[in-house]
Amino acid sequence: DYVVVKMIPDNRLPPRHLHSVHTGKTFAVIKWESPYDSPDQDMLYAVAVKDLVRKTDKIYKVKTRNSTVEYTIKKLEPGGKYHVIVQLGNMSKESSMKINTVPLSAPDALKIITENDHILLFWKSLALKESNFNESRGYEIHMFDSLMNITAYLGNTTENFFKVSNLKIGHNYSFTVQARCLYSGQMCGKPATLLYDELGTGEDSSAAKTGRSTDVAAIVVPVLFLLLVTLGIGFVVLYMRHRRLQNSFTAFANSHYSSRLGSAIFSSGDDLGDEDDEAPVITGFSDDVPMVIA
Repeated sequence: DYVVVKMIPDNRLPPRHLHSVHTGKTFAVIKWESPYDSPDQDMLYAVAVKDLVRKTDKIYKVKTRNSTVEYTIKKLEPGGKYHVIVQLGNMSKESSMKINTVPLSAPDALKIITENDHILLFWKSLALKESNFNESRGYEIHMFDSLMNITAYLGNTTENFFKVSNLKIGHNYSFTVQARCLYSGQMCGKPATLLYDELGTGEDSSAAKTGRSTDVAAIVVPVLFLLLVTLGIGFVVLYMRHRRLQNSFTAFANSHYSSRLGSAIFSSGDDLGDEDDEAPVITGFSDDVPMVIA
C-alpha cells in the first residue's frame, strides 16, 4: 500500500544555498536555489545590495520559475565591500552574504632613480590597463623603515613620479605605490612594492639594477665591443701573415724541387746570389740506363 502526499509550498522560507560564483572589479555573479523544489509558478525575488563603504542601498527584482537562479550584480566599484540580501518579494525570510570586489591592479614598472640628496620613484600610469581608473584619483605613497619598524604615509600625487628626501644612511626602506584610497582608506588599489637598500654611501641595491645599471652598461658594452673588434682584427692579421708565409715557403720549396731527384735542392751559403750555380748539373749517362723519350 502507498499514499501520495503533495506538500503545500511555503513562501515564507528563505532562498537556499546563496553563494558567489564569480567576482570581478565592477560586477559579481551570485547564485541561489528556490525555497522549495520545482516551483509551479513564477517567483519574484528581491535582491538588495548594501554598499558598506558608501552606506547606500540598491534593490533589484528578479522574476523566474527556475529552481536554480543565477544573477549578475553590475555597477560595483573596484575594491568595494557589499552586503547582499536575497528574499522573496513578499518579504519572507532572507538569505545574505558579503562580497568584496577585486581592487584595482598595482602600478607597473615601479623604479627608483638615485639623485644627489634624494630619490625619485617612477611608475607607469594605471589608466593604461585599468579602464575604471581616472588619473584625477591619483596615487598614494607609503614608506616602511625596516630598521625602525615604522610605516609612514608620504603623500599622494596625480603624476607618475614622486620625490623622496631626507633618507637616513644605513637604513633599508620599502616603498609602496597604489591607487589612492577612497572613503577613509576603505577602497584602495593593490600596492606595488620596491625595496631600497641604503648602504651608507647613498647607493641603492635596487637602484643599482635600475638607475646605475644603465650607466654601467653604457660603459661596459662599448669597451667589450672594441675589445672583440680588436681581437678579431688581430686574428685576421695573424691569419693573413701565416698564409703569406706558408705561400712564400711553398713557392720557395717548389722553385728548388728536383723532379729527377724527387727532393728539394738548397744551395750552400757560399753559393747564394750566383745564378749560374742554380742551373742543374748535367752528368754523363750510364750505358745500362735506358733513355725514354716522350
